[in-house]
Amino acid sequence: MELNIAVLAGDGIGPEVIDQAVKVSNAIAKKFNHKIDWFPAITGAAAIEKVGEPYPDETHEICLKADAVLFGAIGHPKYDNDPSAKVRPEQGLLKMRKKLGLFANVRPTFTFPDLIEKSPLKKERIEGTDLVFLRELTGGIYFGKRGRLDNGDTAYDTCTYKRSEIKRIARKGFELAMTRSKKLCCVDKANVLESSRLWRETVQSMEKEYPEVKVSYEFVDAVAMRLIQWPNSYDVLITENLFGDILTDEASVISGSMGLMPSASIGTKTSLFEPIHGSYPQAEGKDIANPLATILSAAMMFEDAFGLKKEAECIREVVNRSLSEGFVTEDLSNGKKSYKTSEVGDWLASNI
Repeated sequence: MELNIAVLAGDGIGPEVIDQAVKVSNAIAKKFNHKIDWFPAITGAAAIEKVGEPYPDETHEICLKADAVLFGAIGHPKYDNDPSAKVRPEQGLLKMRKKLGLFANVRPTFTFPDLIEKSPLKKERIEGTDLVFLRELTGGIYFGKRGRLDNGDTAYDTCTYKRSEIKRIARKGFELAMTRSKKLCCVDKANVLESSRLWRETVQSMEKEYPEVKVSYEFVDAVAMRLIQWPNSYDVLITENLFGDILTDEASVISGSMGLMPSASIGTKTSLFEPIHGSYPQAEGKDIANPLATILSAAMMFEDAFGLKKEAECIREVVNRSLSEGFVTEDLSNGKKSYKTSEVGDWLASNI
């Protein structure tokens, strides 16, 4: 199979971890007789520095022509520390999601047997956790009207959702639940927010289409608590943009490291695959960043974008081997011998 993949390394450690994912993907292509054509493009702070725009039109065209997008990270302290900055790297991420129609962020949370002790949560609480969040990505407060009043002393951000936007991601949630344990949780704040009431009534109206799926409705604050207390009571959860942003980062703690969790953003025009961590500028250029989340995102790409399940499973198996044999970066080494980002990538590729 010939695979055309746009690769957006982005900022900070993005280029370093993307390099390892490309290395591993090329090893998979060689092993399974595929041909990968990579199409690099700029985004984030790197793009602002070059062309003054965090998601240039040229980058967008490259993404549109590709079968899938492999993405690193966006963000730079130069912009984080300047509240008056008119153009920010994160604007590129929002623009990319909107223009590519990336409406559903699929973020799995699971545990690794060899790393169960790395989690700050008790083993008996998290053992066996295997859940998936579907976060709506192109609506809500991040895309609503915002501004200042009273000479700048009052600020407002508006959360707006259309029923069609909710139905679109809810359907993905129901379909995913049907392939798993047939449990779906709709996370909202329907006791307070009108937008959440629309979420709840929309999902309720769809239940009859999926009679085998057991649907629950929980307030976001309750889920935030239960996610830590009993994470393995959940299977598939759907929620709006802001709630999903917060809850998925909370869920990442369960595995013991944000450097381990992959994600996918499913769109109307293409799909994008990325690690859940940020650009981690403090580690930029030091060859110490954990590349496994990006490599596991590449595994999701092989399976979800191309239907190549054996290839995806091969990546997951070799990642699990690296964990069990201790061939890991310093964040996972527990004071034992650790390896560089590039060394981990080399080891995974050679073992494939």
